[in-house]
This record gives sequence, structure tokens and C-alpha cells, in this order.
Amino acid sequence: MRVLVDTSVWSLAFRRHGPAEHAQVAKLSELAAGRDEVAITGTILQEVLQIFRDEIAFARIGAKLEPLVFLHLDRPAFIEAARIHRLCAAAGTTVSTADCQIATAAVRHKCSLLTADTDFERIARVCDLVLL
Repeated sequence: MRVLVDTSVWSLAFRRHGPAEHAQVAKLSELAAGRDEVAITGTILQEVLQIFRDEIAFARIGAKLEPLVFLHLDRPAFIEAARIHRLCAAAGTTVSTADCQIATAAVRHKCSLLTADTDFERIARVCDLVLL
């Protein structure tokens, strides 16, 4: 199984004083130890890395994320992300551009999404997003 791990989970896992005690962090540890493919997108990579002000931590976390499967988005994917954003708005839900791009990447690359962000539950109501 291929799993796209959202920024919200990486943020919990890479806390300064150690990983948070959270169900999604435990799932991430299981994924990393198993045969599952862990994936990332450019948006998630940027969101995670921009948290780190210290150059050493920035480089260390960047190196940890380097081996992950990198999911690319093409022009039609961005159009699909805009469609998801529109559908959410029509349903009365406000979601971010970045979250729509992440959801699109998961759907297009046939990944489950591991997240601690409840906005993705609302996104999953309007598209084929599978949450783990």
C-alpha cells in the first residue's frame, strides 16, 4: 500500500522534544517499519521544511524525507484541485489551496492519506479521497 503522509502528521512526529503521543504518529511509525510505501508531495515537503529555523535541523529533516516516494502533480491535477476547492465551497466548507492539492495527489496516485487534519474529512466528502 502507498500512503501519502500529510504535513500535520510530520509536524507531530518531528517535534523539538520528540514525537507527540498521537494515533497518527503511531501509524506513521508502523508504516515506516512495514512494507508500505510512504509518499510526500512538494507542497508537504515545503510545509514541513519551512517549520525549521535552524539550518542543522532543516538539513537533518530534509535528509530523513529524501528517500520517500515523491508524488508530482501536472497541469490537470491543479485543475482537479481547483474543482475540489469549488465543490467544498459549494458544500459550505472552506479548505486551503494546499489541502486541495494534497488531496488531489493522493487520489491521482492511488494513495491513502494519513493526516491529523480534520479538513480532509470534509474534502473526502466531495471526492474519492481515502483517509487512513
